[in-house]
Amino acid sequence: MVVNVAGFIASLDGAAPAPELNAPLAGLWWAAKGDWDQAHKIVQDDNGRDAAWVHAYLHRVEGDLGNAGYWYRQAGQVAAKDSLDAEWQRIAAKLLEAGCS
Repeated sequence: MVVNVAGFIASLDGAAPAPELNAPLAGLWWAAKGDWDQAHKIVQDDNGRDAAWVHAYLHRVEGDLGNAGYWYRQAGQVAAKDSLDAEWQRIAAKLLEAGCS
């Protein structure tokens, strides 16, 4: 799992995410690059729980805790209490572990 996250982080050097990344990971990729608009656009079009979790994270980073709470509930996740960096690592690891690529 650590290797998968390291590989995912290494992919951030590219100009665009790998085409095989699913919406939640692609959204997380764009968020890590600092393109919040693109990250939101990608996950808002996906109805899955993983996309909702990434959407919640994006709102949390932006300080929009009301919307973050809504998306955490949609994802079936409890609102995060760890640091933003720790949550990013947790989301990436969980998605990669589940075979999302």
